Amino acid sequence: MLSESFEYAQEGLVGKWMKWLLLLVATILLSLPLLGYALKILRGEKPSPEVSDWGTLFIDGIKYVVILIIYFIPLIIIGVISIVPLGFAILSGQPEAILAAIGAALVGFVVFVIVAILIALIACIGVIRFARTGSMGEAFNFGAILATIGRIGWLSYIFALIIMIIIVGIVEFICMAIPIIGGLISFVLTPFIVMFEARYLCQVYDSAGNL
Repeated sequence: MLSESFEYAQEGLVGKWMKWLLLLVATILLSLPLLGYALKILRGEKPSPEVSDWGTLFIDGIKYVVILIIYFIPLIIIGVISIVPLGFAILSGQPEAILAAIGAALVGFVVFVIVAILIALIACIGVIRFARTGSMGEAFNFGAILATIGRIGWLSYIFALIIMIIIVGIVEFICMAIPIIGGLISFVLTPFIVMFEARYLCQVYDSAGNL
């Protein structure tokens, strides 16, 4: 899957500099068209689709963001519940209250991390279901999402995501370690990375078979 995804991005962008440039423009526009383009790849389009119909790309990108925001709501709630009491405790100036609030905040942080991981695992498949069906409701069809992950295999699915995160993380780290122009290189590589990730996730999803 890694080699196929790399070849997919390579064939889609290397030598096709206008397409790469258009995706950089899509990145500058709050990344909304870029997210919409990623959805086209998640639908299984091969070879990589052309960058066209910007209105649809914008709309799909906005839907993508809305789905992610809805998934993030539990994390926002956990964060508020964990941090707000600590703020009030600090304002009170009472050491006992501050220590208790710090302890509660640490517990909240652990819960936050666990929930964030679970949400990421579910949201990833949810977004692909939205891409495949065109229905935002399917992004939250948890029964179907869990069934898909079960077909892939939880360990296989988690391992596949970890591998992708590590590879992309290494690339980003190398870019940012380059003085002065590291940020620019990272920006220029964004279309390639997004195309690679989308194709990789597409293959992970398809490994579940027809659902």
